[in-house]
Amino acid sequence: MGHLLQIMELSTTQWITIILVALLVGFSKTGITGVAIFAIPVLASAFGGKDSTGIMLPMLLIGDLFAVSYYRKNIEWKKVFLPLPWALTGIILGVVVGNYISDRTFLVLIGIITLICLGVLVYTEIKGRNIKVPDEAWFYVPVGVLSGFASMIGNAAGPIFAIYLLALGFTKNNFMGTNSWFFFMINLIKLPLQIFFWHNIGARSVAITAVMLSLIALGAVAGYYILKKINEKIFRYIVIIMTAIAALKLFA
Repeated sequence: MGHLLQIMELSTTQWITIILVALLVGFSKTGITGVAIFAIPVLASAFGGKDSTGIMLPMLLIGDLFAVSYYRKNIEWKKVFLPLPWALTGIILGVVVGNYISDRTFLVLIGIITLICLGVLVYTEIKGRNIKVPDEAWFYVPVGVLSGFASMIGNAAGPIFAIYLLALGFTKNNFMGTNSWFFFMINLIKLPLQIFFWHNIGARSVAITAVMLSLIALGAVAGYYILKKINEKIFRYIVIIMTAIAALKLFA
């Protein structure tokens, strides 16, 4: 453990941020999917744009394992694979863009993507089950591309893909299962790309995830059992407001 702590070399602010992020990752993977969006601008503020995505991805993969385990019987595979090839296009685009921009621009891009995703969240809250979306190529192709790009640049594709699933009338468990498997596959694809092209996942990212395993697990259990009992709408509104403030701070 001492060796892991030495590798990380975190400030007090960074420790607090990492602990919060680990809990939110667990919460979002098994409970209320939108809560992890708050972690994105907060983590970017503490570690920088590209580095923050490298720190978050291994934690997301651990959260994904909990999610696909909890909801393994609630998957609609067609809805997973339909936009997946187009998501790969978005991921490749994200890799290229990330290689040619400065970290300052990367931070701003994360802020823009986060605010766009917040707009999607607000829209789905207002429309609820009245969202009408066609299950056709002209819709799921851009959803796939945008999901891949937003996921690669800021790990922020959740709300974009969520509106696709919600519009198809998914029940809660089927939504969670299909969403979990889609992002588990996406995150697995991103892992070697970030290791070998962006070079932002290494010993430090692995050490942080190893130390935070218990907190990710705690967040996952809480998301599955506890968060379902609170007022989800109020909780989402709080997350949206806090995330908007954190995202706008990236532009300052």
